[in-house]
Amino acid sequence: MPLQNHLTELERKHRALEREIQDTLNRPSADDMRLAELKRRKLQLKDEITRLRSSESALH
Repeated sequence: MPLQNHLTELERKHRALEREIQDTLNRPSADDMRLAELKRRKLQLKDEITRLRSSESALH
Protein backbone atom coordinates (compact mmCIF):
# COMPACT_ATOMS: atom_id res chain seq x y z
CA MET A 1 0.00 0.00 0.00
CA PRO A 2 1.47 3.37 -0.95
CA LEU A 3 2.46 5.53 1.98
CA GLN A 4 -0.16 8.23 1.32
CA ASN A 5 -2.96 5.63 1.26
CA HIS A 6 -1.67 4.17 4.52
CA LEU A 7 -1.58 7.63 6.13
CA THR A 8 -5.12 8.33 4.94
CA GLU A 9 -6.34 5.07 6.47
CA LEU A 10 -4.58 5.78 9.78
CA GLU A 11 -6.13 9.27 9.88
CA ARG A 12 -9.57 7.76 9.23
CA LYS A 13 -9.08 5.33 12.12
CA HIS A 14 -7.87 8.19 14.34
CA ARG A 15 -11.03 10.20 13.62
CA ALA A 16 -13.21 7.15 14.26
CA LEU A 17 -11.55 6.62 17.63
CA GLU A 18 -12.11 10.30 18.49
CA ARG A 19 -15.82 9.89 17.75
CA GLU A 20 -15.96 6.72 19.82
CA ILE A 21 -14.22 8.47 22.73
CA GLN A 22 -16.73 11.33 22.56
CA ASP A 23 -19.64 8.87 22.44
CA THR A 24 -18.25 7.06 25.47
CA LEU A 25 -17.80 10.33 27.38
CA ASN A 26 -21.39 11.32 26.63
CA ARG A 27 -22.79 8.18 28.25
CA PRO A 28 -23.72 8.53 31.91
CA SER A 29 -22.08 5.20 32.74
CA ALA A 30 -18.80 5.73 30.89
CA ASP A 31 -16.44 2.80 31.38
CA ASP A 32 -13.11 4.25 32.54
CA MET A 33 -11.14 1.19 31.41
CA ARG A 34 -12.68 1.29 27.95
CA LEU A 35 -12.07 5.01 27.71
CA ALA A 36 -8.41 4.57 28.69
CA GLU A 37 -7.98 1.84 26.06
CA LEU A 38 -9.56 4.01 23.34
CA LYS A 39 -7.31 6.93 24.25
CA ARG A 40 -4.25 4.67 24.25
CA ARG A 41 -5.09 3.35 20.77
CA LYS A 42 -5.73 6.87 19.50
CA LEU A 43 -2.36 8.03 20.81
CA GLN A 44 -0.62 5.07 19.18
CA LEU A 45 -2.22 5.97 15.85
CA LYS A 46 -1.19 9.61 16.25
CA ASP A 47 2.39 8.56 16.99
CA GLU A 48 2.47 6.30 13.93
CA ILE A 49 1.02 9.04 11.71
CA THR A 50 3.63 11.49 12.98
CA ARG A 51 6.44 8.97 12.46
CA LEU A 52 5.33 8.18 8.91
CA ARG A 53 4.94 11.84 8.00
CA SER A 54 8.43 12.54 9.31
CA SER A 55 9.92 9.70 7.30
CA GLU A 56 7.97 10.81 4.22
CA SER A 57 9.27 14.37 4.45
CA ALA A 58 12.81 13.06 4.95
CA LEU A 59 12.50 11.24 1.61
CA HIS A 60 11.55 14.43 -0.25
